[in-house]
Amino acid sequence: MRSTAYNQRLLRGQAPSYERLQARLAEDHASQPSQPQAIHCGWGRLLIGHTYPDATTLAEALLAEQPGERDIALYVAAPHQVLAHAPQQLFLDPSDTLRLWFSDYRPARRIFRGFHIRRAQNDADWQAINCLYQTRNMLPIDPTKLTPYNEGGPTYWLAEDEDSGAVIGSVMGLNHQRAFRDPENGSSLWCLAVAPQCSRPGVGEALVRHLIEHCMSRGLSYLDLSVLHDNRQAKKLYAKLGFRELQTFSLKRKNGINQTLFLGPGPQAELNPYARIIVDEALRRGIEVQVDDAEAGLFTLSHGGRRIRCRESLCDLTSAVSMTLCQDKRLTHRALSRAGLSVPAQRLAGSAEDNATFLAEHGSLVVKPVDGEQGQGVAVDLRTPGEVQEAIERARVFDQRVLLESYHQGHDLRILVIGYEVVAAAIRRPAEIIGDGRHSIGELIDAQSRRRQAATGGESRIPKDAETLRTLHGAGLDYDSVLPAGQRLAVRKTANLHTGGTLEDVTAILHPTLRDAAIKAARALEIPVVGLDLLVPAADQPDYVFIEANERAGLANHEPQPTAERFVDLLFPLSQATS
Repeated sequence: MRSTAYNQRLLRGQAPSYERLQARLAEDHASQPSQPQAIHCGWGRLLIGHTYPDATTLAEALLAEQPGERDIALYVAAPHQVLAHAPQQLFLDPSDTLRLWFSDYRPARRIFRGFHIRRAQNDADWQAINCLYQTRNMLPIDPTKLTPYNEGGPTYWLAEDEDSGAVIGSVMGLNHQRAFRDPENGSSLWCLAVAPQCSRPGVGEALVRHLIEHCMSRGLSYLDLSVLHDNRQAKKLYAKLGFRELQTFSLKRKNGINQTLFLGPGPQAELNPYARIIVDEALRRGIEVQVDDAEAGLFTLSHGGRRIRCRESLCDLTSAVSMTLCQDKRLTHRALSRAGLSVPAQRLAGSAEDNATFLAEHGSLVVKPVDGEQGQGVAVDLRTPGEVQEAIERARVFDQRVLLESYHQGHDLRILVIGYEVVAAAIRRPAEIIGDGRHSIGELIDAQSRRRQAATGGESRIPKDAETLRTLHGAGLDYDSVLPAGQRLAVRKTANLHTGGTLEDVTAILHPTLRDAAIKAARALEIPVVGLDLLVPAADQPDYVFIEANERAGLANHEPQPTAERFVDLLFPLSQATS
């Protein structure tokens, strides 16, 4: 008996249970009662709780979770009874289950542009989805473990950018009718993720709507999903689509993956992502962590008789002299030049006449404070004496000493060196928006900033400051301008991540000359952990110009490269796992 709009209203207040399921199957004249169902999703199993006849059976199934996987028991009507069987091993998941009855669904009024949605089809798709999931700290999928589709297994969908071909989002759907003969003809959504660097608006909403409409086309009646109780941004989207809370519960096994869910926020909860990635890796290895100042990213790691203080990736192993060589960009320039590495022409800002002369020699300049970070006070590609003088005044807010450098075109490449080995490399691209023909540039910047802040724990946003406005004016635009649908616009000249820039991992294709130059630069500065910024025509070509060195590089920016692992290896070599 298919659910109609009338009997759906009667069902809405009824939570799923084993007794209800068996009664509904009997109404549909099912030949036999439902058997316990476990669907493998590639990262673990979904245990369909109301197909299990008693709490003991469900508890035993959860305790059979395999190492490195994450099982979820959903639709648990009496979680206290299951927990009573294994209170030390199981816990109540702090997530809400939401349901959308398709009779409440309204199609989108807007058109989603610039990407298309299709099923995952091959090894390249799985690899791309797993890279996306790793950037979101989600478990990767092992497609060889998936319950086959014809046996009720899940379907993965991906959103693919039409220009670059990159996978910018993914979602998993499960058809309950196929999975466990659901007499209510339901479905569920899992593993929704959108790439942090995605500049296409509406990817997450489009994936959810695609799955809804796909399930509707199969004659199904509702879609369920699970969302953490405090994920306000996601809940706002789901409420807009018509989802409402369903009174049911989920259970999980206590393991390292779920640790924050059953232990609650530890002392590292207030750390920024750049400190937290290191602390999480240390805790995984049994290294003692003491958070000294969460706001400043200060913590102390202790293991055996060894104790090291850190401020994010800056640690006791970096000497004060090496730190000074990186902070003072004049000293960085001289140290790298003495090592025979390619650097731009550089001088301190002086009189207006001297600055104009330096500009005439090089045609275009970069202005930056001598001691600055996170792209503050940096202006790029200045071509007139007036622009140079204005940029100098803005830079002096951060340091009275201001540098002028010759401007070199190319891609902004960050190479991370740990222990004098290259661990990661990424092309950094300036903040970019894509027009939709409706919203102003200012509105698109605000929307992009919200996505970046959500993806980086508030560390990245596009400032609507003088530098952004100068970039827009250079293109003959302002904040009120409306871009045609599909038109891309870089709204900053610099590619700093704190000002909305994005990363493209190029570790695998980094040219050996660039790799050797980065190691040589780290040795010239005698610094064990450093992020080096270069301008290059391409990551797989040998030409380069060094721009600066960062003594406190953001390790979290290079996931899925093993940056935190190599950092903790450097600090505590005896903590490395033995093969």
